[in-house]
Amino acid sequence: MGRLFGTDGARGVANTELTCELAMKIGRAAALVLNEEKIIRPRVLIGMDTRASSDMLEAAIAAGLCSVGADVFLLGVVPTPAVAYLVKRYNCDAGIMISASHNPGEYNGIKIFRADGYKLPDALEDEIEAIILDETVVPDVKIGGEVGRVSDIGTAVSDYIDHLISTVDISLDGIDVAFDCANGSASATAARLFPRLGVNCSFIACEPDGTNINRACGSTDLSMLGEYVVSNGLSAGFAFDGDADRVLAVDENGAVVDGDKILAICAESMKNEGRLAAGTVVMTVMSNMGLHRFCRERQIGFECTQVGDRYVLERMLENGYRLGGEQSGHVIFLDYATTGDGQLTALQVLRVMKKSGKPLSALAADIRSYPQIMINIKVSAIGKKRFSADEEVRLAVEKAQSALGSRGRVVVRVSGTEPLVRVMLEGEDAAEIEELGNEIADVIRERLL
Repeated sequence: MGRLFGTDGARGVANTELTCELAMKIGRAAALVLNEEKIIRPRVLIGMDTRASSDMLEAAIAAGLCSVGADVFLLGVVPTPAVAYLVKRYNCDAGIMISASHNPGEYNGIKIFRADGYKLPDALEDEIEAIILDETVVPDVKIGGEVGRVSDIGTAVSDYIDHLISTVDISLDGIDVAFDCANGSASATAARLFPRLGVNCSFIACEPDGTNINRACGSTDLSMLGEYVVSNGLSAGFAFDGDADRVLAVDENGAVVDGDKILAICAESMKNEGRLAAGTVVMTVMSNMGLHRFCRERQIGFECTQVGDRYVLERMLENGYRLGGEQSGHVIFLDYATTGDGQLTALQVLRVMKKSGKPLSALAADIRSYPQIMINIKVSAIGKKRFSADEEVRLAVEKAQSALGSRGRVVVRVSGTEPLVRVMLEGEDAAEIEELGNEIADVIRERLL
C-alpha cells in the first residue's frame, strides 16, 4: 500500500486529510503520469458522488489538471463504473471519480482510471505519490491559451444507462423490486434505468442531501431494505453503496444475499449458458468456504486473490476469466465492464431470476454460508504500519488457526481504506470462532492502538 493511495484510491476525511491542496496536486501529478504519449491537451473526465465535499474537490482537481494544460470534462453525479465506461467511450486520456465509496459522509476519495477504463496499477500510483511527496518531477504549469478548459457533459448519465440496458437480452417485467440507493450516486441513475427494462420499482434512500450518504442505508446497512421488501411483498431488494460500484441483495423473505451468493448464482448461470470462460470464477480470501464448496459441487473452477477488487481484476486479466468479485458485493462482469458495477450486477441477477422463473431465495438456497465473524479494530496510524511485523499478533493468529485446523480459517489484515485491522474467522462452530476471534482482537488492541 502506498503513502497516499490505499486499495481503492486516495481517501480520508475531506478538508482535513484529503485537502483541496492535495486534490489539486493529485490532479497535476495524474496528468503528468497518464499523459505518456505527451498529448498537447490531454482530456480528463471527472465524476463524483453526492457528498457535500465533492463539489469542492472537483473544483480543486479540475484546477490542478487545467494548470498543466489538461482539458476537463465534468460528468456531475454518476456511479464510479460510469467513469470507467465513459472514459473509453468519450476517447479521453483519464477518468477521475471523487468518492469514498461505502465510508461515512465526512470522508471523500479520489479514484483514477486510465484511458482503457481500468484503475491505475500500483506502479502508476507510486509515480503520482513520488511527484507529490518527493517532488521527483516539477509540473510544467501553463499560461495563456495553453491553460486547460472545463466543460460539462450533459449526456453522461443517459449514455451510461444505455450501455447497462444493452447488457440484458430479455424483458424483466413482472418482477417487483426495491432499490436502496444509499443516498449516493445510484440516486442519479437507478430510477431512470430499471423501469426501462420493465421492472416494477420502488426506491428508498434516494434523496441525497450531501451528508446522508450511506447513513443507515445502502449496502452497509440492509435492515431498512429487508423490512421494506417483506412488508410490501416484493420479489427482491438491492442495496448499492455510495458510488454504486457494489451491491448486496435481500430475497423475498428479507434474507441477505451477499456477494458470495451473487457470484455463485451468476457463475452457475454463465456456466450453463457456456459463457463462463475456462469454467472459472475469481474470488478473494474473504469469500466464505460455502462458496468454495458450491463451486466444487457444480464443477466450477475458482481462484482466490488478496482482498481488493483490483486484485480480482488482475487475476481475471492474467488468465482470461470473465467473472470475479468479493463478498462485499464488488462483482466484475468483464464482458461488459472494467470494474465492479452494482447496477450491472443487479441486472444480471434479475436476468437469472427471470430466465429461471425461480425466486431469489431458491437461487441462493444451495450456497451454504459457514459461520463467519468479522471484528474491525481501530488502530493508530503507527499501529497499522507495525501490524505485519508484530510478533505477538502473529502468534495469536497462528494459535487460532491451529485450534481450528481444517475445520476453519483465520484471515487478519489491515484495511486498505480505513484505520482498521480486520479479523475474520470462519468455521463450523460459531461459538468457537467468536471466542478465538476475540482473543486475537484483544492482542491487536493491546499491541497496535
